[in-house]
Amino acid sequence: MPQTVNLVKEYYGKSLTGSKDLLTDACCTTDAMPQHARAILKKIHPEVSSRYYGCGLVLPELIQGCRVLDLGSGAGQDCYILSALVGSTGYVVGVDMTLEQLAVANQYIDFHTQAFGHQKPNVEFHLGYLEKLDQLPLAANSFDVIVSNCVINLCEDKAAVLSNAFNLLKPGGELYFSDVYSDRRIPDELRKDPVLYGECLAGAMYTRDFLALAKSCGFADVRQVVSRPLGINNAAVKNKVEPINFDSTTYRLFKVEGLEETCEDYGQAISYNGTVANQEKEFVLDQGHRFLPGRVTSVSRNTYLTLKESRFGEHFEFFGTGSTHFGGFQSSPKIGVQEKNLQDIGGGGCC
Repeated sequence: MPQTVNLVKEYYGKSLTGSKDLLTDACCTTDAMPQHARAILKKIHPEVSSRYYGCGLVLPELIQGCRVLDLGSGAGQDCYILSALVGSTGYVVGVDMTLEQLAVANQYIDFHTQAFGHQKPNVEFHLGYLEKLDQLPLAANSFDVIVSNCVINLCEDKAAVLSNAFNLLKPGGELYFSDVYSDRRIPDELRKDPVLYGECLAGAMYTRDFLALAKSCGFADVRQVVSRPLGINNAAVKNKVEPINFDSTTYRLFKVEGLEETCEDYGQAISYNGTVANQEKEFVLDQGHRFLPGRVTSVSRNTYLTLKESRFGEHFEFFGTGSTHFGGFQSSPKIGVQEKNLQDIGGGGCC
């Protein structure tokens, strides 16, 4: 494996003893935990929580009974929260390459099984590299959802990670992940800095490069959920990276056939039933798409197919055969979609 792997192992396995040792907030989310997840978080063992290095929330909706894979699961906090959300009929698999982190995660499997009232464990952890997921005992087309929290930036071969994730997802499945991105390409000399790499800065992808890479790996429609600028409070670190700006962004990518790279109008519409748990009053698909119950909303072919072919399908009504193409999709605020032009801020998915 590349030298960067050793840098990451050393930083997260030995240099850091907990999140308090981080020099920036690049790897720590400032997002508010949803109300329904706060009770779960209180049940996480303190040692697991103290070793949490995520940069955003990776709690996709509607995962009861789902099979979920966490890429770069660390000490297991996200896996354990997800294990509570998927319930006894679901299952969570975590993959990480750092022995010290995995040791903590494995130590508390029984603790969290009891804390969440499961009859048997519904989570397991594997030692492995995200670039080599195809070498782990993970079957293709076997996961409903794949999550990752501030880890893909630490991988040198990001194309391999995204391609493997695409292959592991079931048709209609979703890659839902947070990571760090930059507003320009990182110079080679900075990429070799062990502290900058460990702090999730040196390995950050230029946003436009990421969008192109995701599409080349099979994820035609990239949807931005939320984004925030990173704060760098350490003067030495800030001086090294200036004038580069960094953001923590959550994206969702669906494995759905027939998606296009542009928003196209096929005369189709949807209506939300108001039945997704914790989003009964408004369903938020991404930063530009918020659907109210009972309101018929014109949508692009991509949004229509994404909702219809994914786990969200049964929670919507679908209208239109899609047999006639009317050109590029033009959104209208009169029909229920909150629309933004997101093309210059990291994508937002089709209208």
